Amino acid sequence: MKKIANIYLIIVFLILYLPIFYLIYYAFNSGGTMNGFEGFTWEHFQAVFDDSRLMLIVAQTFLLAFLSSLIATIIGTFGAIYIYQLRRRYQESLLSANNILMVAPDVMIGASFLILFTMIGFQLGFVSVLLSHVAFSIPIVVLMVLPRLKEMNDDMILAAFDLGATRSQMFREIMLPYLTPAIIAGYFMAFTYSLDDFAVTFFVTGNGFSTLSVEIYSRARQGISLEINALSALVFLFSIILVIGYYFISREKEDI
Repeated sequence: MKKIANIYLIIVFLILYLPIFYLIYYAFNSGGTMNGFEGFTWEHFQAVFDDSRLMLIVAQTFLLAFLSSLIATIIGTFGAIYIYQLRRRYQESLLSANNILMVAPDVMIGASFLILFTMIGFQLGFVSVLLSHVAFSIPIVVLMVLPRLKEMNDDMILAAFDLGATRSQMFREIMLPYLTPAIIAGYFMAFTYSLDDFAVTFFVTGNGFSTLSVEIYSRARQGISLEINALSALVFLFSIILVIGYYFISREKEDI
């Protein structure tokens, strides 16, 4: 049975990763197509770095992901604490509303934001995309932080109050250190969701602003370009670094 499970796991990983490595493989192709590998070259990576517009879009994408995940983490953390302190029946109602946003199709969320911004006359651009990303990232942070809160021993909080600590002191000295691993996990999850989101961003981005996912989609529609392969390879490499960084940071926080 264990052998069958291992074989199944290997097949799943092959299905997931083979297309990615196939894409990266042709990023080093000296030919202009993916019909055959003609020789090794770095020219497509050089073309990515020489494209000033693309570099600006990359910077915009990472700035957007950083800001949206930071704001969402702050709001989501306090939202999780608020839900935790409510009575059970109210907790379930708010959690249900939170989970609806998690399972709702991105196309529907993006269209809803577009209708909202259009109705109130809000100009589409960086701010509209930022608000949208914050909105769909908050439920992610709540779901990461709330289980950690439920694992916390309430006696630690009561002991802090018995020793004369104020609410702010209790939060800084007891609750926040305990929640730090979950907060970091929520931040990284929100960051990755913002970084690769396409559907919501496609609806609410304006003419003067674009993100990496929207730009790749636009270029892919114009035809095959190995510059897209090179860019995808760089993004994949960054994702690996991000996962490794998160692993070491979370382990360090758990050991404290």
